[in-house]
Amino acid sequence: QVQLVESGGGLVQAGGSLRLSCAASGRTVSNYVMGWFRQAPGKEREFVAAISKSGGSTYYAGSVKGRFTISRDNAKNLVYLQMNSLKPEDTAVYYCAAGLNTNVVLTTPDSWGQGTQVTVSS
Repeated sequence: QVQLVESGGGLVQAGGSLRLSCAASGRTVSNYVMGWFRQAPGKEREFVAAISKSGGSTYYAGSVKGRFTISRDNAKNLVYLQMNSLKPEDTAVYYCAAGLNTNVVLTTPDSWGQGTQVTVSS
């Protein structure tokens, strides 16, 4: 099992940027597909982005395409989510997740982080 800890959330005005980080420990992060999810108050958790084990392939929800970028540095056991052109509807708790394949990440990830709050004001 891999342990995940998110950081980098905060308050930002619409149009601004934030970079979230996810630090992994316990297992070699290169063994996992990594993903980011978010959950707004009263809403279901939704998929945001995912990245393949080597970092060669990335996937995004339609709502964030062109604005968010997921990346990873396996040597440092870090995964990032660069968020640009933020909108009030991006306000949520953001979680990173790890799974041995894409289906596991999307359904029952092996590990979840504790979450970091992102608030975008209008």
